[in-house]
Amino acid sequence: MPPVTATLIWILVALAVTGLYLSWTAGRLDRLHSRIDAARAALDAQLVRRASVAQELATSGVLDPAASIVLYEAAHAARQADEEQREVAESELSQALRAVFGEAEQMEAVREAPGGEAAAHELTEAVRRVPMARRFHNDAVRAARALRRHRKVRWFRLAGHAPFPLAFEMDDEPPAALLDRPTA
Repeated sequence: MPPVTATLIWILVALAVTGLYLSWTAGRLDRLHSRIDAARAALDAQLVRRASVAQELATSGVLDPAASIVLYEAAHAARQADEEQREVAESELSQALRAVFGEAEQMEAVREAPGGEAAAHELTEAVRRVPMARRFHNDAVRAARALRRHRKVRWFRLAGHAPFPLAFEMDDEPPAALLDRPTA
């Protein structure tokens, strides 16, 4: 076999291996973007659930009027917020929940009302799931960002026209009264 033919074969093999590697990397990046989309949908669902439960509790008549107004307005603002203002509105809902349920007495009043135990449990679950959903979303964003920073991804434009993934940053610390709840 002439040396030119052998060289061409090696060049073709190297190009094929490089092409396969770049294709695998682009597929990985696509899967990460899909994971971000799924995690964002799950986060949105948990945020809407938390706001809905807070709104229901605020309109139930169990809380005192001032607490009801604070909680209702924050929950309503969180549900109606534009995408650009969503993080701020959700943080304000977290602050309102901490203000209303900062002490165990308020949760005890909710539990003592008819149907209050179920409402308290639903609020506790909603509040606990938001940080987990946010963590899953931000972990997926962090992985996609790390891959997109590689030179091969930038040089070969493997991300296509997908927007750069953004983390969802908000105050999601739950109220103390919901953390100290004994398990039934």
